[in-house]
Amino acid sequence: MSGFPAILAESVLNTGFLVALIATAIAGLMRGYSGFGTAILLAPVFSTLWGPKAGVPVVLLMELLVSAQLLPRALGEADRRMVIPIGLAAVLAMPIGSLVLLAADGVLLRRAIGLLVLVFGIVLLSPWRYRGERPLGLNLVVGAISGLLKGSTGMSGPPVIFYFLSGPEEARRHRANFILFFGVIGVASIFPPLLAGLIDAPALIRSVALIPPLLLCVRTGSRLFHVIPVAWYRRFAFGALIAAGGIALLG
Repeated sequence: MSGFPAILAESVLNTGFLVALIATAIAGLMRGYSGFGTAILLAPVFSTLWGPKAGVPVVLLMELLVSAQLLPRALGEADRRMVIPIGLAAVLAMPIGSLVLLAADGVLLRRAIGLLVLVFGIVLLSPWRYRGERPLGLNLVVGAISGLLKGSTGMSGPPVIFYFLSGPEEARRHRANFILFFGVIGVASIFPPLLAGLIDAPALIRSVALIPPLLLCVRTGSRLFHVIPVAWYRRFAFGALIAAGGIALLG
C-alpha cells in the first residue's frame, strides 16, 4: 500500500485514532460548556498518539474552527478592552514558542505538556484564584506567556484561564472572554506550523475527520451550559484533565 491510501490508513484507520475520537468528543463538551478545554485536553492526548510535531498542528486547526463557531455570540458579551490586548500579546509571542516546538525533543516536550496539564487540573479544582488587579502591563505579560505556550504546545489556556477566573464576572462573561481570546489567537497560531511544513497530509486528514464530531459536541456542550451545575462540570473536567495529563507524562 502506497500513496494516499497508505497515508489514510496511517492517519485514521487504526486504534489510536479511535482514542483521539473519544478525547475529541470529551474536549468538545468541555469547550462548548465553559469556553475552554479543547487544546488543554487534546494536546497531551494527540502528542502521545502522534508526537508533538504531528499532534499540535491538528489541535491548532481544530481550535481555529471551534473558535469560529462560538465567536459571533461571544463578541457582545466579552470584555474586549481586557481580552484584545492579551490576545495581541499572545500573537506576538507565539512564533517564539513555535521555535521550541521545532527544536525540542519530542518525548521531553510531550512530558512537559502532560505535567503542565496535571498541574493545571489540580489548581483548577482548588479554591485558589488570583485576586489582584488586572492592569494593562500584567495583561500583556499574561498574554505573552500564553502565546509562548500556544506556539510550543498548542495550549494557551492555563495562564489565561487562571487570570480570567480571578475577576468578579459571572460565568457567562468568563465564558465569552475565553471564546474571544481563543478566537483572536486562533488564526495566527496556524501560520508558524504551516510555514514550517508541519501541517501536512496526515494533519489535514486527521483534522477533517475529527472536526465534525468536535463541532457537534461543542454545540451539545453549549446547551448543557444552561442545564448542568458548574460544580458537576468541574469534577468532570478535573477527571478528564488528570487522565490526559497522566497519559502524556507517563505514556
